[in-house]
Amino acid sequence: MGKRILVTGGAGFLGSNLCEKLLNDGNEVICLDNFFTGNKKNIVHLMNNPYFEVIRHDVTMPYFIEVDEIYNLACPASPIQYQYNAIKTIKTSVMGAINMLGLAKRIRAKILQASTSEVYGDPEVHPQTEEYWGHVNPIGLRSCYDEGKRCAESLFFNYHRQNNVRIKVLRIFNTYGPKMDKEDGRVVSNFIMQALTKKDITIFGDGSQTRSFCYVDDLLDGMVKLMNTGDEVTGPVNAGNPVEFTILQLAEIVIRMTGSSSKIIYEPLPADDPLQRKPDITKAQALLNWEPKIPLEEGLKKTIEYFKTKI
Repeated sequence: MGKRILVTGGAGFLGSNLCEKLLNDGNEVICLDNFFTGNKKNIVHLMNNPYFEVIRHDVTMPYFIEVDEIYNLACPASPIQYQYNAIKTIKTSVMGAINMLGLAKRIRAKILQASTSEVYGDPEVHPQTEEYWGHVNPIGLRSCYDEGKRCAESLFFNYHRQNNVRIKVLRIFNTYGPKMDKEDGRVVSNFIMQALTKKDITIFGDGSQTRSFCYVDDLLDGMVKLMNTGDEVTGPVNAGNPVEFTILQLAEIVIRMTGSSSKIIYEPLPADDPLQRKPDITKAQALLNWEPKIPLEEGLKKTIEYFKTKI
């Protein structure tokens, strides 16, 4: 048998895909989720696996278990979800990190933090390297997520320096794929659902803002590779696809691939919405021998097929 692994937020989009990957790799997996944004439907097909268990628990409360590794993914991750209850989002990031780091310290487990490109805010450096400290509004609408994740990174490095906790920090850029929540308000799920239901496709701003889209399988491959590095590699390491697309380009690709008759309409840009987002993945290439392999259209094809089953 492989390792015993705890995945917090294991019923969410990334978490459920990670649970499946870790099980397929021969590990025993404990999925911890309070189902605030996670969904049982994402993991129900794993329930019959004797090496998989689900625990309903909120990471803002301490939790005790014996495991070899912890992947800390628990946190609402789309603007609609994390702004719905901003205080809960901050608590999940900060108290969740404290509780999971405390657990890792006690049981000497290796722990990985799913951080985010949002720690860079609306960046003034392009593409973003891990050395860039970011440009974040600490009191804006997005700050509950941005500052919560920044504080979590600080906690990880202080637990590492003070208590020798074996940490890994992965900064995740826009990721998409099957098991995304169709209501999460993220641009890929929004556009696909609008196209499939023949609704107008909503672009905020003029559509010239850029994003880099990484398919979920590529991202999880990088995540597991970082967890499997030696203790000298702590991160932070950027993980994302360095190929940049404008939001308008994405909308046009989705319309073409779905054969939709949807029209594109424009709405005002929300506050603090980053205008550019592109990872510098030099570190991931050097330390993990990792880079994304799945091009946007190939990943979108699989994602569109998934969303067709949800209508």
